[in-house]
Amino acid sequence: MKKGESLKIRTFYEWMYLVFKDRFDAGKQLADKLKDYASKKPLIFALPRGGVPVAFVIAKALKAPLYVFVARKIGVPWQPELGVGAIAPGVQIFNRELLQELDLKISDLAEIIKREEQELKRRLTAYGAEENLEKIKGKTVILVDDGLATGITAEAALKSLKQWAPKKLILAVPVGAPSTVEHLKKSVEKLICLEMPPHLYAIGAHYLDFSQVSDEEVIDLLAKFRS
Repeated sequence: MKKGESLKIRTFYEWMYLVFKDRFDAGKQLADKLKDYASKKPLIFALPRGGVPVAFVIAKALKAPLYVFVARKIGVPWQPELGVGAIAPGVQIFNRELLQELDLKISDLAEIIKREEQELKRRLTAYGAEENLEKIKGKTVILVDDGLATGITAEAALKSLKQWAPKKLILAVPVGAPSTVEHLKKSVEKLICLEMPPHLYAIGAHYLDFSQVSDEEVIDLLAKFRS
């Protein structure tokens, strides 16, 4: 394929699906919608890994501190990307209706839960995330991710964040499933979602570049922000 042809396809794709160039572009667009919160001196918390590049741009624009908040999805044994539950510090939640539909018991997920708990602890240490929790009390907190599909990981994170008594809790995402956005609105003071396609196939379908974010990139972005 010639360079010109590729550009035409991308331009058409962008027009059709209202995609973001990458997570940094999504962060820039979200920051514009969040600018009124700058005066509230918010704390920006990103869900790793994909939420970190988005939040990096937002925190820069709002001149706000950037932190990581770790939550982990509990996936179906035969389809790990389908979340039937999630964990976050002090919180474990499950989609009971989906478990029943799939004929699964929580006990069937014991090994997956154990593995995700270990990964949660590893990431808390790797990102230096645990020490930031005490800073939440009485503050306006903006939780950022790169998109909401089932939203169960974000739901666990929001429930966990409330344990540290923020003054206000805002959830900001570039794209999300309408039903998920409607459900999570009940858990926050404000939910900002730029795009809500009626039939969300995949979060990555709304980005031109949705490359996987590595641990090293997360750590590097946090270091760049602090420097």
